[in-house]
Amino acid sequence: MEKIKRILALIGAVLLVCLYGSTLVSALMDSPAADGLLRASIAATILIPVLLYAFILIARILRNRRDDQDNRSDVQ
Repeated sequence: MEKIKRILALIGAVLLVCLYGSTLVSALMDSPAADGLLRASIAATILIPVLLYAFILIARILRNRRDDQDNRSDVQ
């Protein structure tokens, strides 16, 4: 499980670096679509980490709740 978490973290870090690179490239492009690409890239750079953090937080809360219920059923 620990190895899977490390691989997923590495994939996430690479994804963020790619997003930062695409933001830089879109900012320097001289194209009619550059403005839209820059906005989308900045939005993705902010939203993806926030959503991942929220998913991890919710998963942790649900796992703790399930563990508590399992412990209660073992006691009874």
